[in-house]
This record gives sequence, C-alpha cells and structure tokens, in this order.
Amino acid sequence: MSAAYEVDLRHHGDAEVGGGLADFAVNVRTGMPPAWLAERIRASVADLAAYPDPRPARRAVARRHGRSVEEVLLTAGAAEAFVLLARVLAPRRAVVVHPQFTEPEAALRAAGHEVERVILSKDFTLDPGLVPEDADLVVVGNPTNPTSVLHPADTVAALARPGRTVVVDEAFMDVVPGEPESLASRLPTGVVVIRSLTKTWGLAGLRAGYVLADPHLVGRLAEAQPLWAVSTPALVAVEACSSPEAVAEAEAWAVQLGEERDRLAAELTGRGLYVVPEARASFLCLCVPDALGIRALLRQRGYAVRRGDTFPGLGSDWLRIAVRDRPSNDRLLDVLGELGI
Repeated sequence: MSAAYEVDLRHHGDAEVGGGLADFAVNVRTGMPPAWLAERIRASVADLAAYPDPRPARRAVARRHGRSVEEVLLTAGAAEAFVLLARVLAPRRAVVVHPQFTEPEAALRAAGHEVERVILSKDFTLDPGLVPEDADLVVVGNPTNPTSVLHPADTVAALARPGRTVVVDEAFMDVVPGEPESLASRLPTGVVVIRSLTKTWGLAGLRAGYVLADPHLVGRLAEAQPLWAVSTPALVAVEACSSPEAVAEAEAWAVQLGEERDRLAAELTGRGLYVVPEARASFLCLCVPDALGIRALLRQRGYAVRRGDTFPGLGSDWLRIAVRDRPSNDRLLDVLGELGI
C-alpha cells in the first residue's frame, strides 16, 4: 500500500499533442470513425430537435453483452461514469490499483473521498492479496492504461467481496481479440464494468460510453446523472457500434493491431529497452533512461509520446507509446535510432 503522492492526475495524452506533432501520445485509433459510422452520426443531426432517447442504444448494449437493459447505463464517455460513481458511492476505504488511468482517482478526490493507492510491481500483474481486506471500493483497469497489461478475469473477479464494489475500467477491452478476460458478460456480484467507444472507433470528441452494473446501482447512478446527458449522435454511435457487424469489424482490427504491437515491442526490446511484457492493448509502456529528456528530443523532431511520470507507480524513466500503422511506427523507430535508442 502506498500513501498518495503528488502527481498531476489531470494530465492526459491530449495535452501532449498539437502543433503538427505526429501523435503517439493519445490512445485513440487514427483514421476513424469509418465511413459507415460517420454517415450514421451525420444523419442523426436531423433528429436534434427531439430530446435524446437512450432506449434503442441501451437495448443494443444489453444484447452485445448478454445483460438486461436494467443493468446498462449510457454515459458521456467513461469519464462521466467515474464522476457518477464518485458522487453516488460513499466508501469508507477506497483503493485504486496503480499504475492506471488517473481519472477514477481524480473523480473520487474531487467528490471529497480519501483514496489509497496499491502500487503494482515492475511487471504490473495484479495480486488481489495486495488490496486491504476492508477496502469497500476497489478500482482497477483491464487491460490497464498505461501498462497494457491484461489481467485474468478470475483474478479481477477474486477482488469481489460482500460489501465491496469493484470497478473495472474496460475501456480498452475491445482491442483484445475475443475479449477473453472481460467481466462484462459475467458481471459478478459487486462488480461494475465501465466501457468506452472512444478508443477503437475514434469517437473521443463524441463522448460515448456505458456502465454495466446491478440494476439498483444503475438506478442510483441514473438519478445522479443530468437529464439527457448523452446526445443523440452519441446514442446513434453506441447503438451502431454494439451491432454484431461492428463487433466483428472491431475484432478484425484488434487482430491486426496485435500483430503490429508485438512487432513494435520486439523492435524496442531488441534495442535493450524494457517494455512491459505481454502487452495486450493499443499501446506500449517502456522504461527509458531519462525518459523526459527523450520525450523532449522527440518533440523537437516532430513526435509526441506520453510521459509516464504523471501515473502513480511510474516515474521519470517511463513512456507510453501508442501503436500506429507499420509505416508510422517505423518512422518513429528511425527517429529513436537517430537518438541512439
């Protein structure tokens, strides 16, 4: 268990980009959304005079994961889900497993909750025994941002206890072919799953995500949520991306992504860098001496990567690199080679 130390929990990859830099800092798939999805979103503008109706999208998400409609709450991205949970829950002992996406902890602190951190060791594999037995709220990512580690579903489920809420951030689960470690379809008692459409479908600007939880908690979260929080275009996107055809399309891309990710990881490892093993998401986490200095030199050469020192449990020798297409990745490798890496 680690006491909280000061890092910028609100620093995210979007702060790294701009000014014409090649983007290896944001974990959103480039070249998206696809034409068929963009057209559906554009067509939804014709319905903007009416208030948003979430029912078709809720039904689509429920079918996608084999849940009941009452177990689904649509949100303006995963970030809103974390805020709603922080407003509704009243934990006596809240624990966030780090390194991971910092927004859950930031939301809890903003709502006035004290937060303890469990810091995982170098390979960042989850050990449920590290979590205090009396913790009544535990937050964990799977696969985890920024480490790209995919925890076994049974290991995550083992965190569940009577009287404890386990929040699992599965924002990157759809980049794992087959989603074998997802708890979305199992949803053990006390487990809350948060999903996002931002990453695979390139919809960061639309804000589209959802919560899967027991109907009682979904009802409490809905009461805390502003009316019509999810816009009509976002609802159209949620419904479309939950269809069997869209899921199959995402699966095909996830397979291709995995091949390129593994190639990039092997290239970096072959240069003597430590890359967190068994990466399964759309990014790599690596340890580089003087990572902040390397990041600055890359920016001078037109490349943005994500600093690691704003993630609790990492430090100034860590970077996160998004996996792009092979030509883009090769250009980054060439620049790193020019820097002696």
